[in-house]
Amino acid sequence: MTELHFPAWAQVGEKRRAHIARVTALLDRWSADMHLDAESATAWHDVGVFHDALRDAPEETLRELTAGGPFADAPVDVLHGPAAATHLERTGEKRAGVLAAVRYHTVGNPSWDHPGRALFMADFLEPGRRFQVADREFLAAQLPRDFDGVFRQVVRMRLEWTLREGKALFPESVGLWNSVR
Repeated sequence: MTELHFPAWAQVGEKRRAHIARVTALLDRWSADMHLDAESATAWHDVGVFHDALRDAPEETLRELTAGGPFADAPVDVLHGPAAATHLERTGEKRAGVLAAVRYHTVGNPSWDHPGRALFMADFLEPGRRFQVADREFLAAQLPRDFDGVFRQVVRMRLEWTLREGKALFPESVGLWNSVR
């Protein structure tokens, strides 16, 4: 596994750092098990590190970074991804797949490539979460052999949770579901 280096601009506490480390470790394991080329493996690792890098940033910072974009009026709990993607763009990140993965990791996106889909799954399946442990462990183990099947299942599970909790469905979430069902 590659050593985990948080960007200097990250605003995360210890609990969030541990989550990011588990997500990134899972992505690293999958990329190794799937024998990804070095460029793809690096992208998977980077989306793991970047996805929650601004999770503990103040709302003012998140709103400033997302002002004028499609998430400008979104609830604060989904702004950290779009804010981190904006920060990455401003500091020179050019990989479209990495930017899309980070930007939409909380809501989904039907046009994602593998880094986005992998991050969406790793964020949900990481072993530190305390719900549906056996089911999520099984899915995480199956991913290298059935990437698309596991992705479809994770999308379904995440959308069911969103609806059960009474949270808003974003157009990107609906589009993602429609693209895999």
